[in-house]
Parts: sequence; structure tokens; C-alpha cells
Amino acid sequence: MAKEYKNPALTTDIILFSCDGEKDLKVLLIKRKYEPFKDKWAFPGGFVEYDEELETAAHRELEEETGIKDLCLKQLGTFGRVGRDPRGRTVSVVYYAFVDDASKLNVKAQDDAKDARWFNIKKLPELAFDHAEILDCALANVKQI
Repeated sequence: MAKEYKNPALTTDIILFSCDGEKDLKVLLIKRKYEPFKDKWAFPGGFVEYDEELETAAHRELEEETGIKDLCLKQLGTFGRVGRDPRGRTVSVVYYAFVDDASKLNVKAQDDAKDARWFNIKKLPELAFDHAEILDCALANVKQI
């Protein structure tokens, strides 16, 4: 008799970094419009559709929530700690990119994002989900580049 398995949900999250000529690194965050974590800041991202490639989902979610498109995204890693999403078992594939001039991107909050803006990584608001841990991992990795 086959054991029954529950399938976890799959998401992508996108971390965009920029310096904009300043010495401090910035990261783009969106303010969530809906629960869970309504009105909290998070990375742009969302659920992967059943017949969608991972990177395609990342580009789609980034454009849907911020209006940003045509960036070269690199995969950072996969994050799937049990309990990271109160909606249920969710695994996220995280992508990142560096943007030379963030002012040219014309960032606009859209879809399920209430707001979108750049934050100095030394002055971040409280982040939703496990995004603070993911950001720490991303920063450790980018320092090695």
C-alpha cells in the first residue's frame, strides 16, 4: 500500500540590491496587502504556477508586484524550514540581482503589494516570514563574490 504524501507549496522570492552611488547597500521590499503578515515588509515573490518554470515565476512575481522586468536573476538557494509560512508547508526558491541605478527602475507597488521601496540594509523594518534569515544568507553569499 502506497504511503500518501502531502505536497508542499512552492514559491519564489526575489532580493534586489542596489547602492545607487551611495556607500550603503539597499534592498527592495514590498509591503504586503494581504494576510499573512498584512502590512509587513517582505521580498517580492509568490506562488509558482503548476506548469511554470521557477525563473519564469520569479520574473512574473517581480513584475506583478513592482513593475520591474528584464533583470538578470541568479538563484541564491532554497528555503523550506517547517513553519516558515503560516498558510502551510511552503518551500521558496530565492533569486537575487544587483541593480546599478535603482532610480531608473520606476518601482510601483502593484498586485498584492501595498507599497514598494528601497531600504538601507542597516535600517530595515521588521520582515515577514523568514525573510530576515534569508537576507542574512544572501548578504553572506554576496560578500564572497
